[in-house]
Amino acid sequence: MFDLDVTVIGGGIVGCAVAAEISGMGLSTVLLEMDSGLARATTSRNSEVSHGGMYYPTGSLKASYCVAGRRLLKEFCTTAKVGYREYGKVIVAVVDREIPELERLLALGQANGVEDLRLIDTAEMKAMEPDVAAVAGLYSPRTAVLDAEGATRAYAHLATERGAQVMTGCRVTGLGRSRGGWEVSISPIGDKRREGWHHTSRIVINAAGLWADRVAALAGIDIDARGWRQHLTKGNYFALGNRHDGRVNRLIYPVPPASGSSLGVHVCLDLAGQMKLGPDLERMSNDPRDACATAGDINLDYRVDPGRQTSFYEDAKRFLPWLEPDDLAPAMCGLRPKLAVTGFGDFVINREEDDFAGLINLVGIESPGLTAAPAIAVAVGALVREMDQG
Repeated sequence: MFDLDVTVIGGGIVGCAVAAEISGMGLSTVLLEMDSGLARATTSRNSEVSHGGMYYPTGSLKASYCVAGRRLLKEFCTTAKVGYREYGKVIVAVVDREIPELERLLALGQANGVEDLRLIDTAEMKAMEPDVAAVAGLYSPRTAVLDAEGATRAYAHLATERGAQVMTGCRVTGLGRSRGGWEVSISPIGDKRREGWHHTSRIVINAAGLWADRVAALAGIDIDARGWRQHLTKGNYFALGNRHDGRVNRLIYPVPPASGSSLGVHVCLDLAGQMKLGPDLERMSNDPRDACATAGDINLDYRVDPGRQTSFYEDAKRFLPWLEPDDLAPAMCGLRPKLAVTGFGDFVINREEDDFAGLINLVGIESPGLTAAPAIAVAVGALVREMDQG
């Protein structure tokens, strides 16, 4: 016998959505998050955009789970009364030579099942966003912004209503095979906590986000042989001065860089309509998790380098001609667990077998992971059902 049916490692939106899905199947479930609260890392440190799904190769997990996840996420946020606002997004061509890229993204989005996607010409672009410089645009009206932390808490609440335990300040320090399942060793993080403990679990789901590759390695998986080592990159944001409030009514994205590693510095709007620019893509020479391991804590470096202001200004000035350098101030940053630093890298959602049976690994869950979270949870639920049936 095992202490629990399922242990979910990671308290971001993916882990909490998975815990809600699994506990709804009548399985005894615990979610372990090492931070002192939920959604403190990747989930809350991004643009909080519910994406359409026009950027990703047809047939990829990112494409299918983004398109399905957006619909599920909107439905969930509406039911749970979590902030969700369909601003719509325009990917803009600043010069004529960028228009073929919009046409390519339109075809790709339509192949992926993105709803209501269409090209708009100069006149319509001017009517929709008179303060944005563009000769054409690709309009995605269903793209939205949400309260990502609120959605995560709502999934966690649903999980607890269904009988799951949600525990924060709990770092998984060991994963070992035990009678066909797993023994999970946990160390408390924070003041006034008791000594560590362990439990046995029939199934372990690794949804550890920035730490997912290291959790997989903790279980004995050779992450380099599988190509699962995550390369953390920083995405910085700069706030725009309040004097420009209301000048842009939708999310404005450039034609994505040819490298395919990011979507480019864009105009983000929060639920209140305030603007910021970001994220860029800052490669780091060292893995910031190494310092955490040495120091024995989990505090990652989320400082924004003010020196990046110039590149932000130059990137955004192309389509925001009224922008001035002193409009920008450092705001926030996030870290992305990329499997491919250049080019496209898909999600890894893998049900292990043989020596690692009972383990499900979710690795490389970067953008559009927020949007895809509900669809990933459904997929993980299906894998668990398969395990129970055979």
